[in-house]
Amino acid sequence: MTRLTLLITILLCLMLSSCTAKPTQGIAITNVNIIDAKKGLIENVTVVIEGDEITVVSSTKITPSVTTIIDGRNKYLIPGLWDMHVHLSYDKRFTDLMPSAFLAWGVTSVRDTGGMMENMLPIISRMRSENAVAPRAYFSGPLLDGQHVVYDGDSRPLIGTTNPSAEHARKNVQNLKALGVDFIKIYELVTPEVFAALVDEAEKQKLPIASHVPLHMLASDAGSRVDSMEHLRNVELDCANNADSLLLTRKNLLAVEPESGYALRASLHKLQRLSAIAALDETRCAEVLSHLTETIQVPTLRLNAMPLAPPFEQSNWQEALAEMLPEVQQAWASAPNQFPTKIEERDLRFSNYSLAMVKRMLDAGVPIGAGTDTPIGMAIPGYSLHRELELLVRAGLTPLQAIESATVRPAEFLHLEDKMGTIDVGKRADLVLLTANPLLDIRNTRSIDTVISKGKVVPRNPH
Repeated sequence: MTRLTLLITILLCLMLSSCTAKPTQGIAITNVNIIDAKKGLIENVTVVIEGDEITVVSSTKITPSVTTIIDGRNKYLIPGLWDMHVHLSYDKRFTDLMPSAFLAWGVTSVRDTGGMMENMLPIISRMRSENAVAPRAYFSGPLLDGQHVVYDGDSRPLIGTTNPSAEHARKNVQNLKALGVDFIKIYELVTPEVFAALVDEAEKQKLPIASHVPLHMLASDAGSRVDSMEHLRNVELDCANNADSLLLTRKNLLAVEPESGYALRASLHKLQRLSAIAALDETRCAEVLSHLTETIQVPTLRLNAMPLAPPFEQSNWQEALAEMLPEVQQAWASAPNQFPTKIEERDLRFSNYSLAMVKRMLDAGVPIGAGTDTPIGMAIPGYSLHRELELLVRAGLTPLQAIESATVRPAEFLHLEDKMGTIDVGKRADLVLLTANPLLDIRNTRSIDTVISKGKVVPRNPH
């Protein structure tokens, strides 16, 4: 064989091998409009993912060589959504179906904010197992309560644990860290001394802190020392023009031996919440909120504002409820009886306050996170996150800010901004493809075409 013939043969072989090269295992979404909270809307982009990583985000026309190509023309790609406030173990009727339900609605990550370790560890192990079809799950372990426990397994499910002293509190945090929790959750009956010990030990253990405002404390004192606050709870007291006298009354009542932790907490809220709202002082409230600009607020508006916008009044409620177990459907069938049919006959004071407070916080530069308290209060897993986004927009967030609340904010809480929250090269491959633009109407986050979780397309039924 001559040198020329050999060269031609080599070139032909190279050409033939390049023509028959197998495409890379991966997914490409072509000609899609991407939306994330950092970049807004960018049109006609190709996004490629390989394994659990975004490897290409290109506005230049390319022909990706991957095994799966999804035509994203006239569609909208957003980061996978988070629910920042769920309880995976709270109600056994929901635990097993939660992973698939969350993913069906585009919720690819959840933050569990309270469950006993003996229940949580098997759940988390299953959700994190190889090839599990489940959202990414981050968990706190039990609610860290005081000498008395609100969720003590008596009047309410057992998801809280006692911390009667600072020393006990430190040991609890150390034990939780050793067992693998991602953050801790401080609850309402802790004393200021126990609160300080929990915060200090969590910082030593490098654990983020979610918290209710303890009943012994003001929101401006406690909130600035934690990473997220839940439900807007107890902010109303600090914003009242008689906050000091309300707090003194509360402390005196907390000194009395209660019937139960739940009864004590409930009685104090019933006694003081609405009167504090009525006494709201705008100047004082602005000062309070100035202490919370580094603390993510998770208002759970779909729970707080339920009399204003009950889930069962939504047009797609029955369709979503049909995905739950028959016993849940039966138990929630009487839900419309909870409120008067006419909205003008409902007590909307706390609902209206909650929406107005979110707007105050937004205007004050306080970060907002999206959470639902699923499955508490008729919260259908996944579905309820979209209701929360609607109510956040109703409160004053733009649709892009609402998307930020369910993507960027939870990543920030867990210090995962370099891995999650936006559509960028090197980020984890959690994505939701929509058929309609959520920036025009936040309800379009429900128009789900495809969900990608951990780099894999999730089989789903259309909603």
